[in-house]
Amino acid sequence: MPSSSLNKLYKYLNNEGDERVCKGITDEACKHVATNYFSILFTHTFTKLGDTLSNPKTVLTWLMNYVGAPVFLISLIVPIRESGALIPQVAISNYVKRKPIRKYIWVIGAIIQGLAIAAIGIVALQFEKQTAGWLIIICLIIFSLARALASVSSKDVKGKTIPKTRRGKLGGYTSSFAGVLVLAAGLYITYKSKTNEDIQFYTNLIFFAASMWIIAAVIYAFIKEFPTDITTDESEQNSILDNIKLLKEDSHLRNFVIARSLLLCSALSAPFYVTLAQNNVEGTSYLLGLLIISNGLASIVSSPSWGKLADKFSKNTMAYAVTIASLCGIVLVILVSFSSSLKTQLWLYPLAFFILGIAHSGVRQGRKTYVLDMAKGNERTNYVSVSNTIIGIILLFTGGLSAALSLISVEVVIIVLSILGFWGAIKSYRLPNVEKENG
Repeated sequence: MPSSSLNKLYKYLNNEGDERVCKGITDEACKHVATNYFSILFTHTFTKLGDTLSNPKTVLTWLMNYVGAPVFLISLIVPIRESGALIPQVAISNYVKRKPIRKYIWVIGAIIQGLAIAAIGIVALQFEKQTAGWLIIICLIIFSLARALASVSSKDVKGKTIPKTRRGKLGGYTSSFAGVLVLAAGLYITYKSKTNEDIQFYTNLIFFAASMWIIAAVIYAFIKEFPTDITTDESEQNSILDNIKLLKEDSHLRNFVIARSLLLCSALSAPFYVTLAQNNVEGTSYLLGLLIISNGLASIVSSPSWGKLADKFSKNTMAYAVTIASLCGIVLVILVSFSSSLKTQLWLYPLAFFILGIAHSGVRQGRKTYVLDMAKGNERTNYVSVSNTIIGIILLFTGGLSAALSLISVEVVIIVLSILGFWGAIKSYRLPNVEKENG
């Protein structure tokens, strides 16, 4: 698409007049905002689709069941994929900060992620039982480390190339575009699961997901990024402990990490919604497609609105969204616990999953925009890496707590997570409004 057309479309999507908004980026970067905007949009759209088609809570779990992997290995895939991508980020940030151009770090990370996912498909076709399970775990570890590499660099590249007041909208449009593709994928899975639900079906999904990261890497390489000023202070080489100390010294960062930890309820609740559905409704494979469709629709209808709100008040976005997630969880538990007829209804769980998807989209848009706007340059890299590493550790702990509570009942887990969500809403609302700072 010609640059003039990109500029027109960029202005239309962001309600921008003749004068370009370039808040928080350099004059050089301002000249390339439109092309960078759409490069990032398409890149993240493809990776989001790849994430959906290799989701550990759905596709990978079913794939490991098909190859006969032990249950204890299946229980490891979600924490490894999520925490493994977060915990190493403090160490990785020290490497990233020494690079004046950081987009190629993301490109390398994306390629490795694609190859690791493709390897999972090959393993599923060639091996079975415990051998297949362990090989898939190894592939996921490699995937997670590459994901950590990409995560640290992507926030910084986005912060250098996309102006403030435009970052939330970009995230919103990305989620919407990805939601359309996820919706199509859900419809396809729903249709095919009736007639062709075998190992080849799932490995084809995995191979297609792997290709999304490779395509994304090619697009991302064309982003116009200008060099970051690099400090040569020797203290930068010992930044792991220094970065962790930020939590003690920087009350703003510490309060954000506490709030973000409590926002995890919107993500951690999802598999328990699926478990409730599996326990109470027959036709699991058909229901899986409906849940994926619900999640895709949630992104389509809500992400642009969340993105616009996040550009104005990202802390409020987090608070509103997690409140919706908490209310949804409590209402679902009440309905399931006190209505024997409602809990077996097919429509109940996709509807609840749809509302939870809307809430989770808002939580993600809010906290991503907030951390981007609360700092600049290497400070932003420090903030992202420290918060992600701590969240990864907390995720492991919270996941273990949820597993223990699930021994009582799935409903208890959802209630506890919902209560933590309400607390997270209060903590988020009390954060400073960063949109009026660091301009």
